[in-house]
Amino acid sequence: MLMEQRELTEQELHNLAMNIVGKQLEENGYEFLAINSELKKNPQFVCTKEKKLSFVVVKSIEYPGDPKDIEFFRTDLNKMRDHALKFEARTFYAAVGLVNAKDYNRPVNLNEDYIVDYDGLVEIK
Repeated sequence: MLMEQRELTEQELHNLAMNIVGKQLEENGYEFLAINSELKKNPQFVCTKEKKLSFVVVKSIEYPGDPKDIEFFRTDLNKMRDHALKFEARTFYAAVGLVNAKDYNRPVNLNEDYIVDYDGLVEIK
């Protein structure tokens, strides 16, 4: 049986990144208060750990984009940080780099292997 192979949509890439970050948050003891998977609507996760509120902004970055280049999103992140401060919350940025494992010049496709470049949460101060 042949499996469907097609390029992942922007929403599917975003959901993949959210799953990666959500799993890490769960493993690190965060409890989810709200989850928002809608593209371009921040934050994606509102969660608590040790009674401290956190907002987490998740971005999927396709190769050749660099998930470590936070400056590209600085304006959005600063707005989110300012909003979070009203709730005495911390703000984190989680950029998940994704690339086709067989050919970096091809998009990430459904039912094909991919490589994840994710270094964890970066606090926005």
